Amino acid sequence: MIPLLTLLGCAGERPTTLGESNGGLGLCPDSPNCVSSAESRASHRIEPLSATLPEVRQAIVSMAGAQIISEQGNYLYAEFTTRLMGFVDDVEFLADPAVGIVQVRSASRLGKSDLGVNRKRIEAIRLAVQEQRTR
Repeated sequence: MIPLLTLLGCAGERPTTLGESNGGLGLCPDSPNCVSSAESRASHRIEPLSATLPEVRQAIVSMAGAQIISEQGNYLYAEFTTRLMGFVDDVEFLADPAVGIVQVRSASRLGKSDLGVNRKRIEAIRLAVQEQRTR
């Protein structure tokens, strides 16, 4: 019973601050467990994806622990859950078709450090999109 309660406690609650705001995605908190293409701080900054939203969607559905929660217009929101402890990360994508990029934000719900997992995830999606284009 205790392991089950531990797993349930690692999911946390879905943030209410997700989504598009003023034409972009949100910034990161001060904790080092978030990356965003809207950030100016080097510790949290990640480049947007040179992609379309359908390409990003295709990359996500093949990733372990990924679940697309909502997709509306140029916005896609997914949750990534770790296998071992059930930690959940909230990952958002906002396409700007006029310039051919997708803004990104990936953040852990709980804890302080993510050991670089959010940055690695976005880079893995970037690589998957590039690989899709070369097939």
